[in-house]
Amino acid sequence: MAKDRFHEVVKNALIKDGWNITHDILEIKVGGVDMEIDLGAERLLAAERGTEKIAVEIKSFLASTSTISQFHMAMGQFINYRAALRREDADRILYLAVPDLTYNSFFQLDFPASMIQENSIKLVVYNVKNEDIVQWIN
Repeated sequence: MAKDRFHEVVKNALIKDGWNITHDILEIKVGGVDMEIDLGAERLLAAERGTEKIAVEIKSFLASTSTISQFHMAMGQFINYRAALRREDADRILYLAVPDLTYNSFFQLDFPASMIQENSIKLVVYNVKNEDIVQWIN
């Protein structure tokens, strides 16, 4: 599987944000299908809560193809990966990682914003230049 162009950027941003990268490609096998999510991570929370585990699917939304086509693909992957995680790793929460420039433009338009809300897509917004997490959106 080819890694997204900003794979290392998001990985570094998560580490800066206090996450321990546990999988640099999280492989899931479910219902006879093999899937690969970009990253798996965890961090220790307050003792009574234990460990928080996430999976992150990274998207760069570069200009090589139309933004809406990339959005369709990202949404489809997210929904399938979330369903697979529910069956095979239910404690892990899935996030879609998107660059802040795309989030602040395309993702603010009515249709993408409503689809994100309607499908309960969790987002992690990252800054490419600074390699940091700008915002977590649950």
